[in-house]
Amino acid sequence: MSAPESLAYEFCALTDQGRVRSNNEDAVAVDVQAQVAVLADGMGGYNAGEVASRMATERIRECLVQWLNGDGRDAPTGELRHAMEVCVDSANRAIYEASHANAQYAGMGTTLVVAAFRQDRLVLGHIGDSRCYRLRDGALQQITRDHSWLQEQIDAGLLTPEEAAVSGFRNLVTRAMGVEPTAALEVNEFQVQPDDLFILCSDGLTDMVDDVELQSLAALHEPLAERATRMVAAANQHGGRDNISVLLVRAGDTEKKRGLVSRLLLGSA
Repeated sequence: MSAPESLAYEFCALTDQGRVRSNNEDAVAVDVQAQVAVLADGMGGYNAGEVASRMATERIRECLVQWLNGDGRDAPTGELRHAMEVCVDSANRAIYEASHANAQYAGMGTTLVVAAFRQDRLVLGHIGDSRCYRLRDGALQQITRDHSWLQEQIDAGLLTPEEAAVSGFRNLVTRAMGVEPTAALEVNEFQVQPDDLFILCSDGLTDMVDDVELQSLAALHEPLAERATRMVAAANQHGGRDNISVLLVRAGDTEKKRGLVSRLLLGSA
């Protein structure tokens, strides 16, 4: 059996306050060398969501990177999945305890998407309605399933996706970090192909930009930074009712064929 391909990954993260909110409660964190990307969309009282999302992204990134640089250096992806669950559980506990120790943080929580790339594999975890999409051969596919009331209604056959898209209950999540002593992380594993593009995003993007437009923007033959900027601009043009965060990860050709290294572009629009 041949060894898995070692792909080169390029990262680009962009977050924006939007046109309505007074502050940005989204947070993103990336470690290029470890090939880890984390995005969170916070919720709670004044500034509390911002605290929760920042705690989640920074703690999970730090924990995963420490494991990948130590015991996990040559570990199989099954152990990576377990390490991701442990890191998320630790961050969840920290957010939960902070919300109970400080009155102004009471009730804070956050959604989460966390991606760890290893050779030609993606280990992807998520909680809530922040999403990850994959663009492959020009076709866009959502590879996370929302933990939301609307998704439950769709699954039960009580609403169509079209009805859900115009519902007034789009932001009711059924899972979140920090609101309970433990958080149920859904973890899945995917094979990665050269030229795959992964889009981690908060609902500030997907509530404003439908899948058809998102696919068109993702497929542009432009640098990742330009595509991310266009996605954020589109969400703002459609109203920008929430904070908008986009974290793009592109799988390049194999490192040995092209000599590429992972790169990161990180900014605030």
